[in-house]
Amino acid sequence: MLDKIGIPKSLSWGFLGILIFMMGDGLEAGWISPFLVENGLTIQQSATIFTVYGISITIASWFSGVCLEIYGPKKSMFAGVLFYVIGTAAFIVFGFQTMNYPVMLLSYFIKGFGYPLFTYSFLTWVIYRTPSNKLSTAIGWFWFAFCTGMMVLGAWYSSVAIKYLGYVNTLWTSIFFVCLGAFFALVLNKDKFKKKPITNKKEQVQELVKGITILKENPRVAAGGVVRVINTIGTYGFPVFLPMHMAQHGIGTTVWLQLWGTIFMGNIFFNIVWGIVGDKIGWKKTVIWFGGIGCAVFSLLLFYVPVITNGNLAITSVVGFIWGICLAAFVPISAIVPSVAGEDKGPAMSVLNLAAGLSTFVAPALAGIFIGPLGAEGVVWIFAVLYIISAIITKFIRVPEQEELRNEKVSVVS
Repeated sequence: MLDKIGIPKSLSWGFLGILIFMMGDGLEAGWISPFLVENGLTIQQSATIFTVYGISITIASWFSGVCLEIYGPKKSMFAGVLFYVIGTAAFIVFGFQTMNYPVMLLSYFIKGFGYPLFTYSFLTWVIYRTPSNKLSTAIGWFWFAFCTGMMVLGAWYSSVAIKYLGYVNTLWTSIFFVCLGAFFALVLNKDKFKKKPITNKKEQVQELVKGITILKENPRVAAGGVVRVINTIGTYGFPVFLPMHMAQHGIGTTVWLQLWGTIFMGNIFFNIVWGIVGDKIGWKKTVIWFGGIGCAVFSLLLFYVPVITNGNLAITSVVGFIWGICLAAFVPISAIVPSVAGEDKGPAMSVLNLAAGLSTFVAPALAGIFIGPLGAEGVVWIFAVLYIISAIITKFIRVPEQEELRNEKVSVVS
C-alpha cells in the first residue's frame, strides 16, 4: 500500500517522525516573537534573535547532505535532535527566565542547527532509497509531512495548549514532540544506510567541502540551486509588503492572515499531487509550466485582482489558493538536482538545502531594496520575472534520461 502511493516502505516510520518533529519545531512560530517583546525585549532584539537563528539554519542546511554521507543518516539526524533539545532547554532555563539576551542569542543559534540536520538528512536518505520513477512522489510526501507538522499541527496545538499550559510550558512540550518524532524516525525505522568508506580526517574534510566545490564541478547542480532559491521568493517576500497592499484595497490584516493560511492549505496537499504528476509527465515539465510559469502569472494576479475587484475576498482567495498550488509544483526540483549529480547526491542536496535557506534572506532583501523606488507593483513584477527565469533555467538542465537519449541520437547519426 505504501509503495503504491509513493512512500518507500522501508522508510515509512521516518515520514511520520518528520511530521511530529516539525510539529514540535513549529509550535512556537506564530507567537514567540510578540511574547518576547511583551516580556521585555525590544522589537529589534527579537528580530536579531531570529536573524541569528536563520544563519544557523542556513549553515546546517548546507552541510546536512554531506554529513549524511560521512556519518550516516541516523547519526546526522540524532545530532539535529541534540542541537534542538540543548538549544531549547538553554533558551528557556538560562535565557528567557532571567531575560539574559546574550544567552537567548546563543541558545537560539544552537537550536537552529536542529531541524535542518534532522529533516534534510532524512530527505537525502529518501532520495538514495527511492527508485527514480517514484522519486518525485516520495519527495512530495516528505514536504507534505514537513509542512503539515510545521505550519498546521504546530499552530493548532499551540492555540489549545497555551490556554491550559501557558506559554513557557507549551514551549517545553516542543521537546517532547521532537523526541517522539525522533523515536519514530530513528528507532522504529529499521532501514540500513551504507555510508561512504572514509578512513581519515582528510577524506572527511574533502567530503564536507564537496557541498561547496560541486557548484563549480557540476553547473547543473548550481543551476538547480538557483531555481530552488527562486522557488520560495514569494513565500518569504510577499509578507513584507503584500499585507499593506491588500489593506489599501479593503482586505485587512486579520483577513490577510486567513487568506495566507488558505494559500498554504492548498500548497501542502499539492506537494503530493505535483510529486505524482512529476513522475507521470516529467519532472522538468512540472517545474517549468506549473511552477515557474504558473507562479509568474498568479503572482501578478495576486497583486492586481484586489485592485480590479475592489478587494473581493472570494476571488482573491481563489487566486491565492491557485498560487499556493503552483508554488508546490517546484517539488520535482529536489528530484532533478540529485539525479544530475550522479554519485554526489549528498553534496547536491546540500546545495538545494542551502538554496532553501538563502531564499529566506534573498526574498525580503529584494522587497526591501526595490519597494522604495518601484513600489509594491514593481517588486511583484520582479518576482514574476524571476519565476519565468526559473522556468528557463530548468529547461536547460539536462537530466540523465536526456543525456542517454542524446547519446543514442549521436550514435545513430554517426
